[in-house]
Amino acid sequence: MSSNHARIEKYEQTLRAALPIESLRIEDESHLHAGHAGAQGGAGHFRIWIKSPAFEGLSRVAQHRLVYDALSAWMPHEIHALAIITN
Repeated sequence: MSSNHARIEKYEQTLRAALPIESLRIEDESHLHAGHAGAQGGAGHFRIWIKSPAFEGLSRVAQHRLVYDALSAWMPHEIHALAIITN
């Protein structure tokens, strides 16, 4: 199992523990950022598609903040960047 695959599983478990999840997909996009300063230390770039009833009535900023808060233990050392798509 690659280290980023293990990271994705860990992030999925953390998000599911923090939020009620209807759907969740996380993709590693680190290969798209090879050579980028943030990628040099091993931190990854990830895209997250997430649907949660916890997002109902919240602004997009507040929805993203819930995701960032849940994953904050890994920023910025494991996670350099997140693209978050909520629906």
